[in-house]
Amino acid sequence: MTRLSRKNQITLPLRVLKEAGLTAGDELEVRATAPGRLEVERRDDLVARFAGSAPLGTWPPGHLDELRDEWER
Repeated sequence: MTRLSRKNQITLPLRVLKEAGLTAGDELEVRATAPGRLEVERRDDLVARFAGSAPLGTWPPGHLDELRDEWER
């Protein structure tokens, strides 16, 4: 059991954190799901999730260089 402090902080039991696979430094989303109920979820690292996910051939060779040239103008 834990208690909400005057600073609106809580200490989560280590057992619960381990079961959820959460570690120090994780960015978390916190949502109210019902009166008296919260949901905590690790935020996705969108770069790690989607980097390299486009199939080969999605962009023609040299396309990135063309885009970079546009940025320099």
